[in-house]
Amino acid sequence: MIYSSSTTAVPEVGTVPRHVAIIMDGNGRWATKRFLPRVAGHVKGADAVRGVVETCLERGVEYLTLFAFSSENWRRPEEEVSMLMRLFVTMLEREVVKMHANDIRLKVVGDLSRFNEQLQTLIANAERKTARNTRLTVTICANYGGRWDIMQAVNKMTAEATTNGQPAGQAYTEEQLAPHLAMAYAPEPDLFIRTGGEQRISNFLLWQLAYTELFFTETFWPDFNDECLDAAIASYQQRERRFGRTSAQLTEKTN
Repeated sequence: MIYSSSTTAVPEVGTVPRHVAIIMDGNGRWATKRFLPRVAGHVKGADAVRGVVETCLERGVEYLTLFAFSSENWRRPEEEVSMLMRLFVTMLEREVVKMHANDIRLKVVGDLSRFNEQLQTLIANAERKTARNTRLTVTICANYGGRWDIMQAVNKMTAEATTNGQPAGQAYTEEQLAPHLAMAYAPEPDLFIRTGGEQRISNFLLWQLAYTELFFTETFWPDFNDECLDAAIASYQQRERRFGRTSAQLTEKTN
């Protein structure tokens, strides 16, 4: 199923966000604050992922998308990048069986070609094993960037148009682009959360966040727990999601 963009169709709105997207920020600062190496923060952050996945299952969230490694994160110290890759491998090896047992589908999106063969194989096997699960879809964005996503979609769209004989220079539509976006299988996020105190999107889901409700918290990711997620959902529930309409129109619809 390919979902419509919120700029072309008004999505259904529920009291619980159907899709939550999170930038998991603050692992390194959490560790530094405790006089620990930065890698300790990443290990602790992996524990927080497990907790948030469990809470999303309990709250009825259908899609959870986590920004694990951006295309800009390769600029970090080589030792830290290597450790993150090893942690990714470990998580895939240990967690996929549990996810499958809990009816969770795992997707990994991004430019995966830069990862080594072992990691690419683990990702492919994990996606294949969990492909039919329906209770919750967990997407890990790895070597991902919003601009990369849009550009790769544009390139695929134009290649498809050329193959189908579409005249050169003809205008394209959102409907033609949508199937080629990395997360075409998921509705656009209802709620975006960024931990760690920064208040920016940082090249994450640039297309998909057009009408998403934004929530920023000072809490570092390793400390983000069920109470923190509930606070974000409570904030979301206070928002008026108009999608270009007026408040009066929403009132008329509910009466």
